[in-house]
Amino acid sequence: MDRMSAMHTFVRVVETGSFSAVAREQSSTQSAVSKQVAALERHLGVKLLTRTTRMLSLTDDGERYFEDARRLVAEVMEAESQLRRGEQQLTGWLRVAASVGFGTRVLRPHVLSFLTAHPGVKIDFRLNDGFIDLVEHGIDVAVRIGNLADSTLVARRIGTTRLAVVASRSFVAAMTAERPTPQIPADLKRHPCIVYTEMRTRNVWDFRTADGSTASVRVEGSLQTNSEEILRAAVIDGLGIAYVPTWLFQDLIASGDVQILLPGWEPSSLPINLVSPPERRRAAKVRAFSDHLSAALADSPACR
Repeated sequence: MDRMSAMHTFVRVVETGSFSAVAREQSSTQSAVSKQVAALERHLGVKLLTRTTRMLSLTDDGERYFEDARRLVAEVMEAESQLRRGEQQLTGWLRVAASVGFGTRVLRPHVLSFLTAHPGVKIDFRLNDGFIDLVEHGIDVAVRIGNLADSTLVARRIGTTRLAVVASRSFVAAMTAERPTPQIPADLKRHPCIVYTEMRTRNVWDFRTADGSTASVRVEGSLQTNSEEILRAAVIDGLGIAYVPTWLFQDLIASGDVQILLPGWEPSSLPINLVSPPERRRAAKVRAFSDHLSAALADSPACR
Protein backbone atom coordinates (compact mmCIF):
# COMPACT_ATOMS: atom_id res chain seq x y z
CA MET A 1 0.00 0.00 0.00
CA ASP A 2 1.21 3.51 -0.86
CA ARG A 3 0.44 5.01 2.54
CA MET A 4 0.60 8.67 1.43
CA SER A 5 -1.66 7.99 -1.54
CA ALA A 6 -4.13 6.15 0.70
CA MET A 7 -4.01 8.98 3.23
CA HIS A 8 -4.72 11.55 0.53
CA THR A 9 -7.61 9.44 -0.76
CA PHE A 10 -9.05 9.16 2.75
CA VAL A 11 -8.83 12.93 3.25
CA ARG A 12 -10.63 13.64 -0.02
CA VAL A 13 -13.35 11.06 0.76
CA VAL A 14 -14.06 12.86 4.03
CA GLU A 15 -13.95 16.31 2.41
CA THR A 16 -16.30 15.35 -0.43
CA GLY A 17 -18.41 12.90 1.55
CA SER A 18 -18.33 10.53 -1.41
CA PHE A 19 -16.26 7.63 -2.71
CA SER A 20 -17.63 8.19 -6.21
CA ALA A 21 -16.60 11.87 -6.25
CA VAL A 22 -13.02 10.93 -5.35
CA ALA A 23 -13.04 8.18 -7.97
CA ARG A 24 -13.94 10.79 -10.60
CA GLU A 25 -11.17 13.10 -9.36
CA GLN A 26 -8.61 10.30 -9.63
CA SER A 27 -9.98 8.85 -12.89
CA SER A 28 -10.40 5.63 -10.94
CA THR A 29 -13.29 3.48 -9.75
CA GLN A 30 -15.36 3.63 -6.60
CA SER A 31 -14.19 0.12 -5.75
CA ALA A 32 -10.52 1.11 -6.03
CA VAL A 33 -11.05 4.13 -3.77
CA SER A 34 -12.89 2.01 -1.21
CA LYS A 35 -10.06 -0.56 -1.24
CA GLN A 36 -7.48 2.18 -0.57
CA VAL A 37 -9.38 3.39 2.49
CA ALA A 38 -9.91 -0.18 3.71
CA ALA A 39 -6.18 -0.89 3.33
CA LEU A 40 -5.40 2.23 5.38
CA GLU A 41 -7.80 1.07 8.10
CA ARG A 42 -6.12 -2.36 8.19
CA HIS A 43 -2.69 -0.73 8.42
CA LEU A 44 -3.79 1.49 11.32
CA GLY A 45 -5.79 -1.25 13.02
CA VAL A 46 -8.81 1.02 13.53
CA LYS A 47 -12.03 1.81 11.71
CA LEU A 48 -11.96 5.34 10.30
CA LEU A 49 -15.33 5.56 8.57
CA THR A 50 -18.81 4.28 9.20
CA ARG A 51 -20.45 3.55 5.85
CA THR A 52 -24.13 3.14 5.07
CA THR A 53 -25.95 3.17 1.75
CA ARG A 54 -26.81 6.84 2.28
CA MET A 55 -23.94 8.49 4.11
CA LEU A 56 -20.41 8.40 5.44
CA SER A 57 -19.42 9.48 8.92
CA LEU A 58 -16.14 9.55 10.81
CA THR A 59 -15.60 7.34 13.81
CA ASP A 60 -13.96 8.88 16.89
CA ASP A 61 -10.62 7.45 15.73
CA GLY A 62 -11.34 8.73 12.23
CA GLU A 63 -11.95 12.28 13.47
CA ARG A 64 -8.64 12.35 15.31
CA TYR A 65 -6.78 10.88 12.36
CA PHE A 66 -8.45 13.10 9.73
CA GLU A 67 -7.13 16.43 11.06
CA ASP A 68 -3.56 15.15 11.29
CA ALA A 69 -3.80 13.42 7.91
CA ARG A 70 -5.12 16.53 6.17
CA ARG A 71 -2.32 18.66 7.60
CA LEU A 72 0.33 16.08 6.68
CA VAL A 73 -0.94 15.65 3.11
CA ALA A 74 -0.92 19.44 2.61
CA GLU A 75 2.61 19.73 4.02
CA VAL A 76 3.95 16.94 1.80
CA MET A 77 2.35 18.46 -1.30
CA GLU A 78 3.83 21.86 -0.45
CA ALA A 79 7.28 20.39 0.24
CA GLU A 80 7.25 18.69 -3.16
CA SER A 81 6.08 21.90 -4.78
CA GLN A 82 8.90 23.89 -3.18
CA LEU A 83 11.48 21.39 -4.44
CA ARG A 84 10.13 21.63 -7.97
CA ARG A 85 9.81 25.40 -8.09
CA GLY A 86 13.49 25.99 -8.63
CA GLU A 87 13.73 23.31 -11.31
CA GLN A 88 10.64 23.60 -13.44
CA GLN A 89 7.60 25.67 -14.28
CA LEU A 90 4.31 25.46 -12.46
CA THR A 91 2.31 22.45 -13.59
CA GLY A 92 -0.94 20.66 -12.94
CA TRP A 93 -4.56 21.55 -12.35
CA LEU A 94 -5.74 24.68 -10.56
CA ARG A 95 -9.43 24.81 -9.64
CA VAL A 96 -10.80 28.36 -9.58
CA ALA A 97 -14.35 29.38 -8.63
CA ALA A 98 -16.28 32.63 -9.13
CA SER A 99 -19.76 33.92 -9.86
CA VAL A 100 -20.91 33.66 -13.48
CA GLY A 101 -21.07 37.41 -14.10
CA PHE A 102 -17.78 38.37 -12.44
CA GLY A 103 -16.00 35.36 -13.90
CA THR A 104 -17.23 36.11 -17.42
CA ARG A 105 -17.02 39.90 -17.45
CA VAL A 106 -14.01 40.61 -15.23
CA LEU A 107 -11.87 37.53 -14.53
CA ARG A 108 -11.90 35.79 -17.91
CA PRO A 109 -9.05 37.74 -19.59
CA HIS A 110 -6.86 37.47 -16.50
CA VAL A 111 -7.40 33.72 -16.22
CA LEU A 112 -6.39 33.39 -19.87
CA SER A 113 -3.30 35.58 -19.38
CA PHE A 114 -2.25 33.41 -16.42
CA LEU A 115 -2.45 30.33 -18.63
CA THR A 116 -0.33 32.09 -21.24
CA ALA A 117 2.28 32.96 -18.60
CA HIS A 118 2.26 29.43 -17.14
CA PRO A 119 1.75 26.94 -19.99
CA GLY A 120 2.24 23.97 -17.67
CA VAL A 121 -0.85 24.87 -15.65
CA LYS A 122 -4.39 23.75 -16.47
CA ILE A 123 -7.34 25.64 -14.97
CA ASP A 124 -10.73 24.21 -14.08
CA PHE A 125 -12.71 27.49 -14.11
CA ARG A 126 -15.99 26.87 -12.27
CA LEU A 127 -18.66 29.57 -12.45
CA ASN A 128 -21.68 29.36 -10.19
CA ASP A 129 -24.04 32.02 -8.84
CA GLY A 130 -24.84 30.06 -5.68
CA PHE A 131 -22.70 29.23 -2.67
CA ILE A 132 -20.37 26.26 -3.07
CA ASP A 133 -18.32 24.51 -0.43
CA LEU A 134 -14.68 24.91 -1.52
CA VAL A 135 -13.42 21.90 0.40
CA GLU A 136 -16.17 19.58 -0.80
CA HIS A 137 -15.61 20.57 -4.44
CA GLY A 138 -11.81 20.57 -4.26
CA ILE A 139 -11.52 24.29 -5.10
CA ASP A 140 -8.04 25.79 -4.73
CA VAL A 141 -9.03 29.46 -4.83
CA ALA A 142 -12.33 31.33 -5.18
CA VAL A 143 -13.25 34.96 -5.76
CA ARG A 144 -15.92 36.15 -3.35
CA ILE A 145 -17.54 39.58 -3.30
CA GLY A 146 -18.94 40.96 -0.06
CA ASN A 147 -18.20 40.65 3.63
CA LEU A 148 -17.03 37.15 4.47
CA ALA A 149 -18.67 34.97 7.07
CA ASP A 150 -16.38 33.61 9.76
CA SER A 151 -14.82 30.39 8.51
CA THR A 152 -11.59 28.45 8.32
CA LEU A 153 -10.94 29.79 4.82
CA VAL A 154 -7.89 31.99 4.30
CA ALA A 155 -8.76 35.32 2.64
CA ARG A 156 -6.74 37.88 0.70
CA ARG A 157 -8.41 41.17 -0.19
CA ILE A 158 -7.68 42.25 -3.76
CA GLY A 159 -9.99 45.23 -4.18
CA THR A 160 -13.45 46.66 -3.74
CA THR A 161 -16.44 46.94 -6.03
CA ARG A 162 -18.71 49.95 -6.18
CA LEU A 163 -22.48 49.49 -5.96
CA ALA A 164 -25.10 51.73 -7.56
CA VAL A 165 -28.83 51.94 -8.17
CA VAL A 166 -29.51 51.68 -11.91
CA ALA A 167 -32.31 51.50 -14.45
CA SER A 168 -32.48 51.36 -18.23
CA ARG A 169 -32.79 54.60 -20.19
CA SER A 170 -36.21 53.50 -21.44
CA PHE A 171 -37.42 52.80 -17.89
CA VAL A 172 -36.31 56.25 -16.74
CA ALA A 173 -37.91 57.91 -19.78
CA ALA A 174 -41.23 56.26 -18.93
CA MET A 175 -41.35 57.66 -15.39
CA THR A 176 -44.44 59.76 -14.64
CA ALA A 177 -45.63 62.34 -12.16
CA GLU A 178 -47.05 59.49 -10.07
CA ARG A 179 -43.73 57.65 -10.27
CA PRO A 180 -41.08 60.35 -10.75
CA THR A 181 -37.33 59.87 -10.95
CA PRO A 182 -36.14 58.93 -7.44
CA GLN A 183 -34.37 61.74 -5.59
CA ILE A 184 -34.03 60.07 -2.18
CA PRO A 185 -33.95 56.36 -1.22
CA ALA A 186 -37.55 56.41 0.07
CA ASP A 187 -38.72 57.25 -3.48
CA LEU A 188 -37.74 53.72 -4.54
CA LYS A 189 -40.85 52.39 -2.79
CA ARG A 190 -42.92 53.89 -5.62
CA HIS A 191 -41.12 51.85 -8.30
CA PRO A 192 -40.76 48.14 -9.16
CA CYS A 193 -37.33 46.93 -8.07
CA ILE A 194 -35.33 43.85 -9.06
CA VAL A 195 -33.75 42.03 -6.11
CA TYR A 196 -30.39 40.26 -6.34
CA THR A 197 -30.67 37.52 -3.72
CA GLU A 198 -26.92 36.89 -3.42
CA MET A 199 -26.60 40.35 -1.86
CA ARG A 200 -26.50 40.00 1.92
CA THR A 201 -29.24 42.62 2.46
CA ARG A 202 -31.43 41.28 -0.38
CA ASN A 203 -34.41 43.68 -0.63
CA VAL A 204 -33.21 46.09 2.06
CA TRP A 205 -31.01 48.64 0.30
CA ASP A 206 -28.60 50.78 2.35
CA PHE A 207 -27.25 54.18 1.34
CA ARG A 208 -24.95 56.91 2.62
CA THR A 209 -24.06 60.46 1.57
CA ALA A 210 -20.77 62.32 1.53
CA ASP A 211 -21.74 64.17 4.73
CA GLY A 212 -22.36 60.91 6.60
CA SER A 213 -26.15 60.68 6.34
CA THR A 214 -27.52 57.15 5.99
CA ALA A 215 -30.79 55.60 4.85
CA SER A 216 -32.27 52.14 4.35
CA VAL A 217 -35.29 51.26 2.28
CA ARG A 218 -37.16 47.99 1.81
CA VAL A 219 -38.05 47.59 -1.86
CA GLU A 220 -40.51 45.39 -3.73
CA GLY A 221 -40.85 44.09 -7.27
CA SER A 222 -41.95 41.18 -9.41
CA LEU A 223 -38.51 39.56 -9.85
CA GLN A 224 -35.74 38.34 -7.61
CA THR A 225 -32.79 36.26 -8.81
CA ASN A 226 -29.45 34.83 -7.72
CA SER A 227 -28.07 35.28 -11.25
CA GLU A 228 -26.05 38.35 -12.17
CA GLU A 229 -26.78 37.78 -15.85
CA ILE A 230 -30.55 37.53 -15.30
CA LEU A 231 -30.33 40.71 -13.20
CA ARG A 232 -28.55 42.49 -16.05
CA ALA A 233 -31.07 41.28 -18.63
CA ALA A 234 -34.02 42.34 -16.47
CA VAL A 235 -32.64 45.87 -16.13
CA ILE A 236 -31.99 46.10 -19.88
CA ASP A 237 -35.54 44.91 -20.55
CA GLY A 238 -36.92 47.71 -18.38
CA LEU A 239 -38.35 45.49 -15.66
CA GLY A 240 -37.34 47.86 -12.90
CA ILE A 241 -34.62 49.42 -10.77
CA ALA A 242 -31.71 47.35 -9.40
CA TYR A 243 -29.02 47.68 -6.71
CA VAL A 244 -25.95 46.29 -8.42
CA PRO A 245 -22.16 46.16 -8.70
CA THR A 246 -21.26 48.71 -11.37
CA TRP A 247 -18.93 46.30 -13.23
CA LEU A 248 -22.03 44.38 -14.33
CA PHE A 249 -23.17 47.41 -16.36
CA GLN A 250 -19.92 49.24 -17.18
CA ASP A 251 -20.49 49.13 -20.93
CA LEU A 252 -24.13 50.18 -20.74
CA ILE A 253 -23.47 52.97 -18.24
CA ALA A 254 -20.76 54.30 -20.56
CA SER A 255 -23.14 54.22 -23.54
CA GLY A 256 -26.00 55.79 -21.58
CA ASP A 257 -28.32 52.83 -22.11
CA VAL A 258 -28.32 52.27 -18.34
CA GLN A 259 -28.37 55.21 -15.93
CA ILE A 260 -27.22 55.57 -12.32
CA LEU A 261 -29.99 56.97 -10.12
CA LEU A 262 -30.01 58.78 -6.76
CA PRO A 263 -27.06 61.14 -7.24
CA GLY A 264 -25.53 61.91 -3.87
CA TRP A 265 -26.75 58.67 -2.30
CA GLU A 266 -24.32 55.76 -2.62
CA PRO A 267 -24.37 52.19 -1.35
CA SER A 268 -21.24 51.17 0.54
CA SER A 269 -18.62 49.43 -1.59
CA LEU A 270 -18.07 45.69 -1.13
CA PRO A 271 -14.70 43.96 -0.65
CA ILE A 272 -13.41 41.52 -3.26
CA ASN A 273 -11.50 38.62 -1.70
CA LEU A 274 -9.59 35.59 -2.87
CA VAL A 275 -10.30 32.72 -0.49
CA SER A 276 -8.66 29.31 -0.17
CA PRO A 277 -8.89 26.34 2.17
CA PRO A 278 -5.98 26.67 4.63
CA GLU A 279 -4.23 23.53 3.40
CA ARG A 280 -4.09 24.92 -0.17
CA ARG A 281 -3.07 28.53 0.41
CA ARG A 282 0.67 27.81 0.39
CA ALA A 283 0.59 25.81 -2.84
CA ALA A 284 2.80 27.42 -5.47
CA LYS A 285 0.04 27.54 -8.10
CA VAL A 286 -2.38 29.19 -5.69
CA ARG A 287 0.16 31.83 -4.64
CA ALA A 288 1.14 32.54 -8.23
CA PHE A 289 -2.48 32.85 -9.37
CA SER A 290 -3.36 35.08 -6.41
CA ASP A 291 -0.41 37.37 -7.13
CA HIS A 292 -1.29 37.48 -10.84
CA LEU A 293 -4.93 38.31 -10.21
CA SER A 294 -4.18 40.89 -7.53
CA ALA A 295 -1.78 42.72 -9.85
CA ALA A 296 -4.09 42.45 -12.87
CA LEU A 297 -7.09 43.86 -11.01
CA ALA A 298 -5.21 46.62 -9.17
CA ASP A 299 -6.05 49.21 -11.84
CA SER A 300 -9.34 47.72 -12.97
CA PRO A 301 -12.44 49.94 -12.68
CA ALA A 302 -14.26 46.82 -11.44
CA CYS A 303 -12.10 46.72 -8.33
CA ARG A 304 -12.06 50.35 -7.25
